Amino acid sequence: MFDKTPPNSESIRLSKLMAQRGLCSRREADSYIAKGWVKVDGVVVSELGSRVLPHQKIELQRAAQEAQASRVTFLLNKPVGYVSAQAEDGYQPAVVLLRPENRWAEDQAPVRFQRDHLRGLAPAGRLDIDSVGLLVLTQDGRIARQIIAEDSEVEKEYLVRVSGRLSAEGLRLLNHGLSLDGEALLPAKVWWQNRDQLRFILKEGKKRQIRRMCELVGLQVVGLKRIRIGKILLGDLPAGQWRYLTTQESFI
Repeated sequence: MFDKTPPNSESIRLSKLMAQRGLCSRREADSYIAKGWVKVDGVVVSELGSRVLPHQKIELQRAAQEAQASRVTFLLNKPVGYVSAQAEDGYQPAVVLLRPENRWAEDQAPVRFQRDHLRGLAPAGRLDIDSVGLLVLTQDGRIARQIIAEDSEVEKEYLVRVSGRLSAEGLRLLNHGLSLDGEALLPAKVWWQNRDQLRFILKEGKKRQIRRMCELVGLQVVGLKRIRIGKILLGDLPAGQWRYLTTQESFI
């Protein structure tokens, strides 16, 4: 029988280690463990709360792998006026746009739309009501973690139309030197795209981060569009339409 608590101060919850290794989300890990779909060093572990050591080998059994393979990820070009997650203040969530008639005609994924694809969807990186562009809605905890985990290295790229005057020092601060909510921001890449539009590349995503960064240097955002997450480009996907992430694509 698997030892729930190895006699070592370095032990860690199995579900947490699975998430850290990118095998799945912690919620998915708990589900797989409860179903007996996880092996540690070749032994099935089915007790929630089980702890393991950082070096131990973790394997997902075929049933877990098949469950993951059946999960889908939507790429949506979110228009203004939709919220990324739960409905709020009279605004509809972006998921209402995931209807067969809104599927992009040029979608290359050999996947037939099913209502089950809408179950358990979560946004991986939000866009506020007034922002547009690439929104990822996924059933796959691995993908969500790649994009929004605190240690994520996945870049998010934006075109930001602004009003106001920006000094050379202000541009320097946008790249590195600002703080929000009492915490220093990670270095960004920010430069002028044209006379009234900046291009931002970030590796973090605090609430309304770009708008608040601009306010700190005397700018007002009048338009914000996300055009890339990692290796995935918004491309020619029309506003209000969606496509599936294909098995050949990856954010990292």
